[in-house]
Amino acid sequence: MASPLDWREVPTPQPGENEVLIKVSCCGVCHTELDEIEGRTPPPRLPVIPGHQVVGFVIGTGKTATRFHVGDRVGVGWIHSACGSCMFCISGKENLCPSFVATGRDRNGGYAEFLVVHEQFAHSIPAVFSDAEAAPLLCAGAIGYRSLKLAGVSDGQTLGLTGFGASGHLVLKLARHLYPQSKIYVFARSEKEQEFARKLGASWAGAPQEKAPGLSDAIIDTTPVWSSVVNALWQLRPGARLVINAIRKESADQHALLGIRYHDHLWMEKEIKSVANITRADIGEFLSVAAAIPLKSEIELYPFEQANRALVELRHKPVRGAKVLML
Repeated sequence: MASPLDWREVPTPQPGENEVLIKVSCCGVCHTELDEIEGRTPPPRLPVIPGHQVVGFVIGTGKTATRFHVGDRVGVGWIHSACGSCMFCISGKENLCPSFVATGRDRNGGYAEFLVVHEQFAHSIPAVFSDAEAAPLLCAGAIGYRSLKLAGVSDGQTLGLTGFGASGHLVLKLARHLYPQSKIYVFARSEKEQEFARKLGASWAGAPQEKAPGLSDAIIDTTPVWSSVVNALWQLRPGARLVINAIRKESADQHALLGIRYHDHLWMEKEIKSVANITRADIGEFLSVAAAIPLKSEIELYPFEQANRALVELRHKPVRGAKVLML
């Protein structure tokens, strides 16, 4: 995967009636881009411009778009649109909408100079964040926030985190603020990631197959592999929940699921819950919470011209925080 993306000159998109035209300043790099490139969640048509952690400035609006004005700084996340009328959308679960449209997969995304999106699916960026600090909050942070809500932990309970990339490090920072009395165990593959977790306040950090000092009341898994699921189930208390925060899992180690033993891994009312996509409310709520803390991302910057290098390093190297492409 030396150069998964090609450079192309394409026409500047024009906003529809309810859309805004955004001049992109930066875009976060997410593992979901690898899922798109490698075929686990392929775009419905090619070519498509990836990227769904987009920050930029409004430079044009459609005829009926009134929510933002030229010059406003906005962000766009994974949710590009939903139907708005199905039972999921009406009940606030637009992430489950059968017509869910993903930014950078189903519609052109933020690895570009310009982007158009319906005004209701753009978000104001709090002034406390720089463009680059804000970008990972739109997916890694917001989906981590949704995962933490689904985990259902309360202050004093033990939280486990499997994987420690862009989303994991933001969840740790958020949990340290929301649950100051809780122990947080981090299971990460590399010593550098483990050291980074301890630096950010983890109570303990070790390899995914290691036994933590105690059992967890919930574990959030942000890895692309299956072995972490098996290991996490073994580390849960009775009645605890494993939340899998991944759009897709890779198949290379799917055989690890054969190691699940009902008595050790699933019995005593342990639960497995997946995180599917994201809602606008998740992004909006999280941006407000993050601004109040304030919660800043640990970021590694790349020029847009090095998007291929950023993706290759995301695939093959240990991750420290989040990667962001800067125009």
